[in-house]
Amino acid sequence: MGATETVTAKVPRRLKDRLSRHGVNLSSIIREALESEADRLDRLELERLAEETGNILREIPLENLVEDIRASRESR
Repeated sequence: MGATETVTAKVPRRLKDRLSRHGVNLSSIIREALESEADRLDRLELERLAEETGNILREIPLENLVEDIRASRESR
């Protein structure tokens, strides 16, 4: 897993007690929730970057793109 950091979360005692009664591993749930949120934020960032890239590429005339691709293939 590599280096780890400790985070602290405050939850109502009743909630912790209810989850503990069911044998829920709070650390595992918190870790999964944080991983899921990080994945969601990464996807949003990639979508934003893809949108920006698309906007930039739309400004380049198609003929220029075709010429550049052909030149690249011929130089191999």
